[in-house]
Amino acid sequence: MKVYDTTAIRNVAFVGHGSSGKTTLVDALAFVSGSSRRHGTIQDGTTLTDHTADEIERQHSIGLSLGIAEWEGAKINLIDVPGYLDFMGEVVTGLYTADAAVVVISGASGVEVGTEKTWQICDERHLPRIIFVSQMDKERADFDRVFDDVKEHLSPKVVPVEIPVGSGTEFRGIINLLTGKTHLYKAGTKSGEYEEATIPDDQKETFAKYDEQLVEAIAATDDDLLERYLGGEELPRADLVTVLKRGMAQGEIVPMLCGSATLTYGMRALLTDMVELFPSPDEVAPPAEGKLVARVFKTVSEPHVGDVSLFRLYRGGVKNGQEIFNAEHSLVEKLNHLTVQQGKDRMEVARLAEGDIGSVAKLKDTHTNDTFCLEANPVQLEPIPFPEPVALSAVVVKQRGEEDKLAAGLHKLHEEDPTFNFEYSSELGQTLIHGMGERHFDVILGRLERKFGVHAELLRPKVAYRETIKGKGEGQGKHKKQSGGRGQYGDCKIRLSPLPRGSGYEFVDKIVGGVIPNKYIPAVDKGIREAAVRGVVAGYPLVDFRAECYDGSYHDVDSNEMSFKMAGILAFRNVAPTCRPVLLEPLSDIVVWTPEDVLGDVMGDLSARRGQILGTEQDGRLLKVLAIIPEAELYRYSTTLHSITHGRGTYRQSFRGYAEAPPDVAAKVAEESAREKEEKK
Repeated sequence: MKVYDTTAIRNVAFVGHGSSGKTTLVDALAFVSGSSRRHGTIQDGTTLTDHTADEIERQHSIGLSLGIAEWEGAKINLIDVPGYLDFMGEVVTGLYTADAAVVVISGASGVEVGTEKTWQICDERHLPRIIFVSQMDKERADFDRVFDDVKEHLSPKVVPVEIPVGSGTEFRGIINLLTGKTHLYKAGTKSGEYEEATIPDDQKETFAKYDEQLVEAIAATDDDLLERYLGGEELPRADLVTVLKRGMAQGEIVPMLCGSATLTYGMRALLTDMVELFPSPDEVAPPAEGKLVARVFKTVSEPHVGDVSLFRLYRGGVKNGQEIFNAEHSLVEKLNHLTVQQGKDRMEVARLAEGDIGSVAKLKDTHTNDTFCLEANPVQLEPIPFPEPVALSAVVVKQRGEEDKLAAGLHKLHEEDPTFNFEYSSELGQTLIHGMGERHFDVILGRLERKFGVHAELLRPKVAYRETIKGKGEGQGKHKKQSGGRGQYGDCKIRLSPLPRGSGYEFVDKIVGGVIPNKYIPAVDKGIREAAVRGVVAGYPLVDFRAECYDGSYHDVDSNEMSFKMAGILAFRNVAPTCRPVLLEPLSDIVVWTPEDVLGDVMGDLSARRGQILGTEQDGRLLKVLAIIPEAELYRYSTTLHSITHGRGTYRQSFRGYAEAPPDVAAKVAEESAREKEEKK
């Protein structure tokens, strides 16, 4: 692979809603530029960047993938990311790695929820961007409608740089407003070739309208250009391009292009615009000082290869075989077989310049978000802020003997995808997985089977209920056993009383006169603690209570620590049921962002889940609903919210504390607990 200097590099993320045409566009750009030999399709599973078995089977992107287009002496690193919200971590990764973005919008569908989400991240990152209206050859494609849609929902600063000639089956070309040239494409060719022509008569009025908008928008960002424009001067294309690029970098203007990646119409113009209008890495402020600074933004596990680390250079370049320092783990790694990614293929390079993107396999202890630097000048970059998981499920193996492979597979999948997490809860006796939604979990199960031979299924996660007491009580626990030889004797009297929520457990020694020797009193405490873990209502730990040991008796020969521990257990079992025990359920604070038109449906669903609505607030274009809801009622909530809001709603939850469960809920939980115990016998 040819080595490119920093000024000739462009790092571009392709973002948008699922099925808007991002992957097809990336494939066509690489093909038309000559960097890829095949023009693939989603249907055939042959696109450059959707190359995993999961993606080919599902016919949509799941993970970030890289391609390269070489054009006009420049190397464009094409960063293709998924469009569905369950894979938003990959989108964030792509946009934190890129210096610019192409926001892809279907000419038939217009602005969708995925478009809005990715646009918001582009705004936060202050990325210059181009809007590309794709699929102009599709039925119902409408450039003018998409333009109005973008101005209303994304930004009023958008201006067309190209307009289509025809649409749907009649789509045959584009008119470039900067040059005034019409590109009419040759049907049946796949290399994006076109013939230049004059503007068709039926397009002249449309051209004049959009051309005036474009020139005015560009001129408005530069005082000198504006003065020349108002003076009636004809502005050269070179001047317009220079000012347009500066305006894009400042967030003052967003150009809009169009085409069809399937037909390769508009690919050459987009490639040229990316080279001319997007910044090279040296034009972007670096995130850190240092002679060498790079970040590992993704880890991919490949069969027969192992872990492959994808990294972006911010300062300095690297050479094949060079030793670098991993700042997070304080170790030296060697970059053997330095490569660049072209879809699933890796091509070796002698070196990579500052700002470029590369990959390397089989590093010793390097992970996503680690920083490469020089040992003499250590640097640690701020990590990519991956979104927090919102969905929870339990997972079990279908076949015995795969438990160890399950843990190893889940660990590997977390390495590849930081928005996926897992843990084993000893309290619940379940392996719990955390992710971005049901689609995300479905992919995880598929990868477990395909990559690691683990056959697993999802289960509803158990809830970590607690129990407590609302009243006071006292009683005795006596353990007496004689079976020949030395016996066992322990006797204690205790009082139980409730404590405020969240106080935990408190033991008070009220023994006077030595009726229980001091050395045995901790054993009584231990017995009460042990018995409290098993609860009295439904077998859940009993919390927030005080236990006072105030009386008892002992035997000079038969008493020991074990006997008094048993006495404490018996005392608790005798007294706790008389103290009005109740079940406590965990509560979550939940914040839901929803469009106003479905606010009633969202609030109705929260109420049906026993949620307590605290209020609503305006938050940008969305409404924010604040509520308290039992954790048990949040299972698969992400799926329901997605359905109610048509994918536009999001939420965040955090643990609030415990509260008394309603009697009907407590009775149901106790019944389920009793049934589980019976089944285990």
